[in-house]
Amino acid sequence: MEVRTRFAPSPTGMLHIGGLRTALYEFLWARKNNGKFILRVEDTDKARTVPGALENIVQTLKDFRLNFDEGPYLQSKRLDIYKKHAEELVEKQAAYYCFCTEERLVALRKEQEAKKIPPKYDKHCLKLSADEIKGKLQNGEPHVIRLNVLPNKRIRFTDLVHGEIDVSSNDLDDQVLIKSDGFPTYHLAVVVDDHLMKISHVIRGEEWIPSTPKHILLYSAFGWESPQFVHTPNILGKSGKKLSKREGEVAVKDFVEKGYLPEALLNFVAFLGWNPKTEQEIFNLRELVDQFSLAKLNRAGAVFDLDKLDWINGLYIRRMKIEELFARAVPYLVKAGINLQDYPKQFIEKVLQLEQDRLKKLSEVGERVGYFFREPSYDPSLLIWKNAPKEAILKNLEALSSFVQTLDPKEFSKENLEQKIKAWIAQNNMKTGEVLWPLRVALTGLDASPGPFEIMDAFSALPNGKELVVRRINKATELLF
Repeated sequence: MEVRTRFAPSPTGMLHIGGLRTALYEFLWARKNNGKFILRVEDTDKARTVPGALENIVQTLKDFRLNFDEGPYLQSKRLDIYKKHAEELVEKQAAYYCFCTEERLVALRKEQEAKKIPPKYDKHCLKLSADEIKGKLQNGEPHVIRLNVLPNKRIRFTDLVHGEIDVSSNDLDDQVLIKSDGFPTYHLAVVVDDHLMKISHVIRGEEWIPSTPKHILLYSAFGWESPQFVHTPNILGKSGKKLSKREGEVAVKDFVEKGYLPEALLNFVAFLGWNPKTEQEIFNLRELVDQFSLAKLNRAGAVFDLDKLDWINGLYIRRMKIEELFARAVPYLVKAGINLQDYPKQFIEKVLQLEQDRLKKLSEVGERVGYFFREPSYDPSLLIWKNAPKEAILKNLEALSSFVQTLDPKEFSKENLEQKIKAWIAQNNMKTGEVLWPLRVALTGLDASPGPFEIMDAFSALPNGKELVVRRINKATELLF
């Protein structure tokens, strides 16, 4: 049997983290078994369709290299197929026409609630004669088609994560299959499509477990073999409740815009419900394909830990070659107002290398390296090292400015600068902290940053790098006057 999986999102919003995880698992299982990964868009709910959502779903899958082999198939283009199959069920008496008005259904629901019984359709229209049905159809009366759920039946199926599941048909409603507007409900469309597309494994969130018995009944009514069902655990927030938008259930594009790398995000979401049973935590897509197994999916909910995502993303950033980091950081540098055309590429790469180990996400890069591209602004008190007298700091900076001006710009490497400036400090019986701390603050305007020698080294990639360093030291002395 060929393994065929499908990712079947609804275009009711941008692709979110839960959807990305489902798509990833479907993709991994198909690739693991040399099967096919299919994209099907369940767009039959036109009222909830969001403009641009379909394009976002397709583009996100491509950006994350979850390339589909077939599709996208649009359910809205397949309405005749669903209608034909629903009418086939009517002929088999596995479904029936229902002409009940909304007013009757509301009254029925209120009556059942008053009696404290679960709301369920009462099969009123199942009692209609063939002539009555024919007349109503000929008169164009609004109607739906409902599944005819027989009472006192056991519905059993095996879920590859949750095991054997057994449900009584008495707990199921006569589900609407075709709505009054002619569009199918999710339940009919998904079963028909999964069968016609020869889907072997249905991988979806555990919130769909209550719907699966209805799908089993439909497969049985059609005389079809059902696929394997795999219901993945809920993604939970730190509170232990199902993930909310506030905690992270946001569009994948929002994560990308914040500077999370697609490969890091995939690595992270793979672990939201799957455990490779190894110490390894960092997997590229090829390794995920090799290691993935449905048997290693968890039942328990998976906690969305943003700190863990930051750690994984930072690790991926640190492992990047500088050329790749430069290419990926460009949009964030531009967004920060940095005109890259004004600077040599070598300078920007040196700047990025300095901050590479500190970045958790690319969106931080503009703020972290901003002092290289604009004069820093800071409180003069920041220049003071511990309890050193202001006069001592001022004197040291003035002397340092004169000394730096004597240095050859070609010797502005980190090693040379460190050797020469530390030797100069020792010769003048200065305290190291009372020189290097205010030097670093003068260069950056920050209380935490890379060291002053690394920063001066980066400035050396500019034609006027030495002059910029001296100017910033002189500005610091002016602030201390």
